[in-house]
Amino acid sequence: MSRWKMIAIAVGVLVVAAVGYRMLSGGGSASPRGQGGPGGGGDKDDTPIAVTAVPVTRQDVPVTFDALGTVQALNTVTIRPQISGAVESIEFKEGQEIKAGSVIARIDPRPLQAALDQAKAKKQQDAAQLAGAKSTLSRYEELIQKHFVAAQDLENQRHTVNQFQATLAGDDAAITSAEVQLSYTKIQSPIDGVAGIRQVDVGNIAQANSTAIVVLTQVHPISVIFTLPEQNLDQVRTKPDAEALAVSALDRTDSHVLATGELAVIDNQIDSTTGTFKLKSQFSNVDNVLWPGQFVNVRLTVRTLDKAVVVPAPALQRGPEGSYVFLVGEDKTVTMQPVTAGIETGDGKIVITKGLEENQQVVTEGQFRLKPGSKVLALKPGETPPAAVATDAKGDKSQRGGRRRGG
Repeated sequence: MSRWKMIAIAVGVLVVAAVGYRMLSGGGSASPRGQGGPGGGGDKDDTPIAVTAVPVTRQDVPVTFDALGTVQALNTVTIRPQISGAVESIEFKEGQEIKAGSVIARIDPRPLQAALDQAKAKKQQDAAQLAGAKSTLSRYEELIQKHFVAAQDLENQRHTVNQFQATLAGDDAAITSAEVQLSYTKIQSPIDGVAGIRQVDVGNIAQANSTAIVVLTQVHPISVIFTLPEQNLDQVRTKPDAEALAVSALDRTDSHVLATGELAVIDNQIDSTTGTFKLKSQFSNVDNVLWPGQFVNVRLTVRTLDKAVVVPAPALQRGPEGSYVFLVGEDKTVTMQPVTAGIETGDGKIVITKGLEENQQVVTEGQFRLKPGSKVLALKPGETPPAAVATDAKGDKSQRGGRRRGG
């Protein structure tokens, strides 16, 4: 007998043995199940399924828009001297908070002090000439009555007096100008701000309106610039005129509020290239938590939904026909309730605009074992089910195992 014939015979024997075994085992178990005997158990199990359920609640829900913002100093000033001269002293420390009017630096005042002195001396000279001209005019007015002076000479002397008076007024203006130039040697801060890094050292020649000494940034208050999509413009602009919208600055993870402020400005145009518009918010920033150039997450609150119906986010399910929740009835059975979902509340809940009422019970855990009409044991969050309805990791009831052991 060939090798292949022996293999074929062996396979045939194995097939016949398997078929026979199936027939014998199936026949032995069919009778008890069909008869519903004590060991069969039946087809339906009325043991309730343990699920977590919570009541539907109402709460005030703020409607917010989130964006990425850039912190910007309210005012930024680059301090430059208004006159040229040698830097005599620097009177601030880098990073120091400087008050408006504080002296930042001084320019060598001696050349300008000399110019002021010259202007004052020139005024004294012209004042003396004016006094002499007035005295001569007074004598001419007395002599003209005796015809000792020609009328033309009297008129000329009057013009001379007027000329010296104008010269004296010019001297006053020159003195004022020299005093102003001298005052520029004391460079003062125009705003309250924080000094940056010093950009010039003592002894250098500073050029008027050119050499930068330091940059001051005003951080109390401070601004945050951010953008929103143009479809949000109407909701932002529909606020009452007397009401300022609240703005929060959050850290990169949105887990911590850095500062709270209010909306200050809505830009007057939409950027056609990006479809967004700019907004500026203002923060008091008393603790310096915001710094110019910093990136923060911005949350703008445009309105509040009063007493909105909310459910925990895990309760909301989505199917081919839309969103739904499993609703626990008074008879402890569940139904699939279609709902219309709204915005997220930010604390793990979702607004339901249609389909639910307050105090109804919705399932938040265990939905994968449910179908319409299922009996459930509704537990509170964190509550442990009793052993009679405890389930294993696969969702099978441990009680079923007990029945098999009893059978």
